[in-house]
Amino acid sequence: MSDWGPVFVAVVLFVLLSPGLLIQVPGRNRFIEFGNLQTSGVSIFVHSILYLALIAIFLLAIGIHVYLGS
Repeated sequence: MSDWGPVFVAVVLFVLLSPGLLIQVPGRNRFIEFGNLQTSGVSIFVHSILYLALIAIFLLAIGIHVYLGS
């Protein structure tokens, strides 16, 4: 059996935390902007720190596991 939990968590967080796709923190005109499809170096840094923190919480602290296959 393969543990697909880390793969699913990483893909979902990557899609949700892509700067400018759904949200952007900090935005160009406001602190939070939604769906503007633009990005900056600061927002890439903030989103990467959030990604690192959330993936560490979900995979190390909570320990999400998804087993698929036989």
